[in-house]
Amino acid sequence: MQGYEVGTRLRYRLTLASGMLECLCFAGVVFGYASLVFVLKEDEYFSQLCVSVPDTNGTLTDCSHQDEQFSLVFTIASFLNNFLNIVNGYLFDRFGTMVTRLLGISLYTTGTLLVAFSSATFSELLFPALSCIAVGGILLLLTNMQVGNLFAAHRSTIITLYNGAFDSSSAVFLIIKVLYEQGISLRSSFLVLSFCSIIHLVRTFLLMPRAHIPYPLPQYYTYGLNCGKANTYNVEQFERMRDGEMTVSQETNTPPAPKDGTEAQDSGKVASFRSCVLSWFFLWHVLWLSIMQLRHYLFIGTLNPMLNRLANNDPNLVSQYTNAFAMTQLCGVLCAPWNGLIMDRHKGKPLAPGVTEQEADLRSSYLSLFLTSLQCLLFSLCASVPVLPLQYLTFVLQVLNRSFLYGGNAAFISIAFPACHFGKLYGLVMSMSAVISLLQYPCFALVRGALGGDPFFVDIALTILTLLVFIHPISVFIHCRKLACHREDNTQTVSYSSKLAEAKL
Repeated sequence: MQGYEVGTRLRYRLTLASGMLECLCFAGVVFGYASLVFVLKEDEYFSQLCVSVPDTNGTLTDCSHQDEQFSLVFTIASFLNNFLNIVNGYLFDRFGTMVTRLLGISLYTTGTLLVAFSSATFSELLFPALSCIAVGGILLLLTNMQVGNLFAAHRSTIITLYNGAFDSSSAVFLIIKVLYEQGISLRSSFLVLSFCSIIHLVRTFLLMPRAHIPYPLPQYYTYGLNCGKANTYNVEQFERMRDGEMTVSQETNTPPAPKDGTEAQDSGKVASFRSCVLSWFFLWHVLWLSIMQLRHYLFIGTLNPMLNRLANNDPNLVSQYTNAFAMTQLCGVLCAPWNGLIMDRHKGKPLAPGVTEQEADLRSSYLSLFLTSLQCLLFSLCASVPVLPLQYLTFVLQVLNRSFLYGGNAAFISIAFPACHFGKLYGLVMSMSAVISLLQYPCFALVRGALGGDPFFVDIALTILTLLVFIHPISVFIHCRKLACHREDNTQTVSYSSKLAEAKL
């Protein structure tokens, strides 16, 4: 039995390490789009949209319509990356890990092959190609986040770590850019990415479950091929039983929670999907994610024209800053675990009398939510200042905030809502935020048109809008304070009743 346990632990660690490499090298490459645009411009994609404009010093080439087309490619890809998550979440909850991963791998491979066989003549292939890569990558991330369930004491840390690796994978397009400058074609690089899908398939069958990884983890749980007499479970039923027991325990040990819509659980029953969606926590969380995501998407999608404007169209300077931005993206995998450590800081410590595990998790989460909101405000302020050297600080704040944002998003959903709804709620949150992210294209068109290429007023407007994200951490803090007050009142009532009974005796 001891050898069996050692083998199981080894499988868990291999799953964790291989999932980390998968997220780091493949899942979020589409967000390194600024580096890819540099290469695509060199290969003259959409070059037919550039026009000659007469000037006092001769003739200038105006490529604003080319920039707008590149921005549209990213807008559509980033929108589908999030909007289709409602479908992805349903598929994951309904059909399990294997089916979801096979779909993701198919889309990802299709996207990389489309880029490999595209050219300046067939520039329009970038639209389906980048969209397939984006959706395939987020499916890989979605199926990997459950790996945190294998390590209960570090669950939030692993979820945030994987999201940080997802962000850092945007540096892959920087590597492709550097290789291109060394003479390796875009086609060769993307063919290599296509062949790497074989690795994803091997991992799907050997190191991932067919269904889901339950939480908390049953004893001797294992998965994959040749796992012998594995403990396999109907995960949804297992988690419904667990959440139901937790609810009964909460009702017998703690006073009723304030009715702000966070749980909406009947006696002994798990909260329904509908009650979760209609809760205030869900509403503020969608607003929190949507505003910050819009700010990031607009920054990434307009980075290349912004650098061109601030660098006076100096290609060497633009390349230098593009490389710096891509290099900072590598740090996402280093920044994200800090957020997980903040959310897991109470793990391993005894709970105060009457405090549930979920309440302790929520108390740890509001500091994370506040820090993420503050980072976004600082990032937006720096991005609004049209000073080129300051953009180095903007790059640092951007990657720090982005790594906190997506890891904290997934971790909060896993804390605040029942585990059996995680896939659907995660998908719905991302889908609703995707609709808001579509505003990036009209913002870009406004900058290129009425504002004459100067995004200053749009940046200021977004910075003011960012102040709304502080509502979410404040609401979580108030909810936790209400729970504490109810618990104290209940304790005092019980104490008073016992003293009164003693006095009567």
